[in-house]
Amino acid sequence: MSVSKEFLYGLPKAELHLHLEGTLEPELKLRLAQKNGIDIGQTTIEQVKESYQFDSLTSFLAVYYPAMNVLQDEDDFCDLAVDYLQKAKAHNVKHCELFFDPQAHTSRGVPFETVINGYYKGIEKGREMGIDAHLIMCFLRDMTADCALKTYQKALPYRDKILGIGLDSDERDNPPMKFAQVFEMAKKDGFHVTMHCDIDQQDSIGHIRDVLYKIGVERIDHGTNIVEDPSLVDYVLAHKIGFTCCPVSNSFVTSDMKGREMTYLLQRGAKITVNSDDPAYFQSYISDDYYALATKYNLSKEDMIQIAKNSFEVSWISDEAKRKYIRMIDEYAASVE
Repeated sequence: MSVSKEFLYGLPKAELHLHLEGTLEPELKLRLAQKNGIDIGQTTIEQVKESYQFDSLTSFLAVYYPAMNVLQDEDDFCDLAVDYLQKAKAHNVKHCELFFDPQAHTSRGVPFETVINGYYKGIEKGREMGIDAHLIMCFLRDMTADCALKTYQKALPYRDKILGIGLDSDERDNPPMKFAQVFEMAKKDGFHVTMHCDIDQQDSIGHIRDVLYKIGVERIDHGTNIVEDPSLVDYVLAHKIGFTCCPVSNSFVTSDMKGREMTYLLQRGAKITVNSDDPAYFQSYISDDYYALATKYNLSKEDMIQIAKNSFEVSWISDEAKRKYIRMIDEYAASVE
């Protein structure tokens, strides 16, 4: 018997793979479009929902990026972050490290400072709600390495507002090593680093090998193709590399959740975590992902507790904070038995 949805909603957890731009719910998108006078081609919430149709990473991105046009000023970015954090609170998210894509906005004329300051205002409000929220700045891998470097330079005056550096967007023909220079700079400057290794990409194993051995990431976003190379699995076990997996979003862009791979890695002791990725588009927030994975693959309550503990263990917080949150999980689990 799988664990109950109620238990999973109440389970204290961290979210480590969440794209703020992917939390743009139809209601907020329509409101911001009307506020900013943006013609999005839809005039009702139902029409916006109908536009969220995709069956691959490429078709998803074709819907995802145009939707961002409604984000124009600091208040818009703040509202987007707060909208997500309010939902996260309902899922008992205690800590989150949130991806944002400045190039998706600067490339359409929105200043970098508008993006970072708006999002930061939002996460400050999240902290007032009791959620320890932080920002991870991602580079769009389908843009040039030079553009990533220029974005990094723009970010340095705001380094106190950025916890880590990531890499996302379309992986085809955009391998990790394309961005080796800027990630080496980020590591030297003291930023945490992670990279997307999306599922079932061309040369997935080669990309995973490079992010581990050459880039030296602390976490891999997605990354379950690693099971194809036992030596790489041994490496991540030895180095306690975290995986930020997103089962529901996987099921939209491929034929399954990759739950078998996640379960295998979890049983091996890998630091598997479960996250919601782009929840407005997949209509699944973090506890829903927990429940979908547990139900389909018959995972136990103990398995899901371990996944929640992993989420804090591979987060970029102090050891003291990790211990605090893990005690919180133990206390919660004992209180509902």
